Amino acid sequence: MIQYPLSYSFRDEIYTPDQAIDKFLAWVTEQEKELYPAQEEAILELYNGKNVILNTPTGSGKSLVATALHYLSLTSRRRSVYTSPVKALVNEKFFALCRDFGPHLVGLLTGDAAVNREAPILCCTAEILANMALRKGADVPVQDVIMDEFHYYADRDRGIAWQLPLLTMKKSRFLLMSATFGATEFIEKELKKLTGLQTVLVRSVERPVPLEFQYSEDPLDQTVTSLMEAGKAPIYIVNFSQREAAQVAQSFLSLNFCPKEQKARIAEEIAEYRFGSPYGKEMKTFLRHGVGLHHAGLLPKYRILVESLAQKGLLKIISGTDTLGVGVNIPIRTVLFTRLCKFDGQKTGILTARDFHQISGRAGRKGFDVKGFVTVQAPEHVIENKKLEKKALLNPRKKFVKAKPPEKGFVPWTEETFRKLLDSDPEPLRSSFQISHGMLLNVLSRTSDGCGAMRQVLRDCHESDAAKVHLHKRAFQLFRALVQKKVVDIIPVADRFDERKVKVNVDLQEDFSMDQTLSLFLLDALVFLDPFEETYPLQLLSLVESILENPTLILARQLEKIKSEKLAELKLQGMDYEDRLNELEKLEYPKPMADFIYGHFNNFITKHPWVEQENIRPKSIAREIYEHHFSFSEYAREYKLERAEGILLRYISDTYKALSQTVPHSVKNDAIDDMTKFFETMLKETDSSLVDEWKKLQELKVNV
Repeated sequence: MIQYPLSYSFRDEIYTPDQAIDKFLAWVTEQEKELYPAQEEAILELYNGKNVILNTPTGSGKSLVATALHYLSLTSRRRSVYTSPVKALVNEKFFALCRDFGPHLVGLLTGDAAVNREAPILCCTAEILANMALRKGADVPVQDVIMDEFHYYADRDRGIAWQLPLLTMKKSRFLLMSATFGATEFIEKELKKLTGLQTVLVRSVERPVPLEFQYSEDPLDQTVTSLMEAGKAPIYIVNFSQREAAQVAQSFLSLNFCPKEQKARIAEEIAEYRFGSPYGKEMKTFLRHGVGLHHAGLLPKYRILVESLAQKGLLKIISGTDTLGVGVNIPIRTVLFTRLCKFDGQKTGILTARDFHQISGRAGRKGFDVKGFVTVQAPEHVIENKKLEKKALLNPRKKFVKAKPPEKGFVPWTEETFRKLLDSDPEPLRSSFQISHGMLLNVLSRTSDGCGAMRQVLRDCHESDAAKVHLHKRAFQLFRALVQKKVVDIIPVADRFDERKVKVNVDLQEDFSMDQTLSLFLLDALVFLDPFEETYPLQLLSLVESILENPTLILARQLEKIKSEKLAELKLQGMDYEDRLNELEKLEYPKPMADFIYGHFNNFITKHPWVEQENIRPKSIAREIYEHHFSFSEYAREYKLERAEGILLRYISDTYKALSQTVPHSVKNDAIDDMTKFFETMLKETDSSLVDEWKKLQELKVNV
């Protein structure tokens, strides 16, 4: 029988805030924890019914403040939600809250997994909460909102998800948390205006574990060896691409830095673990050597395993991308930057002060370290030239050619760049509000005045007045397109000649979604397919794939394979080298129905100029898998995607969601249902780690 320490039975009395705080603080004492002044202040303000903006360094116990709010909400018969930008962090908080409150009281909703979704404590990604806010507005059945890593509010592509709850959920209380807020006056004012509650800023700059910084001009392996010898492991090596993360992990297999006893413990921990995917063998090799690999290209189950082993102190090195620096609770002593520039989706530039401080903050964890360490590597060509200069001193007559910096994807940095980042405050949070079909449909699906609610969102958004004019215009263009395609109907109100009501078309399924920018094109083109044709399911699948983002790596591997096969054919024909190259340049990755798709898209643009710079993207990944009955592993091996299994899994997931939620029921038949089930089964068989873990927790007997 297991007693969860913060569990609560709804047969019990409702606690007053005073009763709740007494019980919560008693639990804190039982855990042999001592609250920092900032934690204590934040908890008291929350229990006094205020909104709180908690701006304290990484590792200063923001999660404990969040737990305090969950407890207050639960014992007051309210509902609370925890949200963050990264699924890995949402998953971690879900399991942590299950251990504290009991799995029967905690739910998970990330888009990839839905577990116990009606629970009084819900963990979800920011986009899930944003959609709830759009659909329900002030009537969202959530009274207490915890938004972690709130600096994502300024993210160019995803920042709107952090803004929408602050525009609509006026009956909720908010706890916003980040180590790198910057100025908060605007957010404080907007929260008070929204909720009517007093909003307080709780800020501290003191880290429980101080950091020590250094700049290294030694080769990476020497830097790591020096850190190891100085007792500064575990080391989180920060890379800014998945390829670099894997290459760095591979490079450390030649070093024997993990004691036999530790390797034996790792072997014991993973003995029963199924490394069934194509990349599983390589992951197992890394782990047995004491090296963790962590990036979004891996299957979620492998990332969870790395996090679990690291939390047990069994990994000396974790080579990952910067996403590991977003909140996941892993005891890291040293953060080692391999570079200070990154590609942000548009261009390569020096890290922002916010990114630098956010990632650096992973170093040093209370209870594990008395000090954390941050090391920044000089550029590789600078390190190489330093080595060459030393050799030249030994042999002055021998000239050497200086190594040059990379020509692409690189911006130079120096120790001065590093010191400037170290001394800089995080940049101000700036709004990045956008509007889409999905947003309109969510708001218009309200039972009340959806159009009025949409106008209110646009009036209240955190953009400039000039930007709001543009947003209103675009919203009308998108709305008019939805009406033309009968996605929404305008209905006269009975007995009211001059009034109209807007409603989402009743023929669309309850969970209908238009999350993809070109979802409306899909609805437009579907009517031109013949559902009685034998190839109808494949044609529909090709249309679905054409509106999904291109997974560049997978398409590149498809083209490589096509070129390789064509080259062999041309060689057999005896074609000259130059002619062969010309022929290969004409090849493309598979684009079934390309003429049909491009033709209809060109017509679509003439009717819907709001499409602007969007392009249709015909391709055949899901279709190729379905048409040739590939398993997930077979397809990954076919195109050498072992190191990008996570990318393939996400693409299949996006395909499945579009088939389930964007293709209307009215155009589906048994063959389409079978195809949808095929992809659903593939997803579950490939990686069901989160649901499996929750089921294990549920199987425990709960004594409450």
